[in-house]
Amino acid sequence: MRLTGDPAPGTMNSSGSGNFLLVPIPEYPLLDCVPNKTVKIVVLGASNVGKTALIVRFLTKRFIGDYEANTGALYSRKVTLDGEEVSLQIQDTPCVALQDDAEGLYCQEQINRSIYWADGYVLVFSITDHNSYRTIQPLYQHVRRIHPSGNIPVILVGNKSDLLRARQVPADEGETLAASLGGVYFEASARENHEGVHAAFLHLCQEVIRALGGGNGEKRRGGLHLARPKSPNMQELKRRFRQVLSSKVKSSTTL
Repeated sequence: MRLTGDPAPGTMNSSGSGNFLLVPIPEYPLLDCVPNKTVKIVVLGASNVGKTALIVRFLTKRFIGDYEANTGALYSRKVTLDGEEVSLQIQDTPCVALQDDAEGLYCQEQINRSIYWADGYVLVFSITDHNSYRTIQPLYQHVRRIHPSGNIPVILVGNKSDLLRARQVPADEGETLAASLGGVYFEASARENHEGVHAAFLHLCQEVIRALGGGNGEKRRGGLHLARPKSPNMQELKRRFRQVLSSKVKSSTTL
């Protein structure tokens, strides 16, 4: 899959380092030719599992280590999938958490709207945090309560696979859980490996296209209407990148 507007290889920041991104994730121009197909994906998981880092890594091939607490943002890009141009929308979300009974979830209404809106689901945990793994089954059941029937394209991503010494969740447990959800398990590292992240999102995009049956990406909702998730806020994304850059520069000048 090729992403329209990918940054050029070797793009550097103003200090000459290629460790973090200065260019925001672009949307496709509103006056440009809009693709016929739309793939809508939501990324869900507990706190500090790397949801935003995975999205940014996938869309830009870059990794940024520091993020503010996520309030949810919608990223919109044109991509070429199997030779066809597709409008890809990825919804980032705030974290979910287990309730005290370890069965239910604390889940904001914004997340419910995003689940209802999406065509495909990325469920993320950290292989270094078993509690984040424990949220996945209740999270999937929550998705199923919102979508009680029909096919749900889903993948399970165990992030932070570069931190093997801190592993708390064996790979075979991830594979078993993914199989029980009817999806595929990917171990990935937003920090170290763009290829693994790209493979996971590509697989889900293909599953969504198949599930939509070659339609235009619009699903019938039985007459029920929920508000569209938060619109893309590129100014906010630019502000985050500037904040990261400023902190890096300040750190280097104090050494």
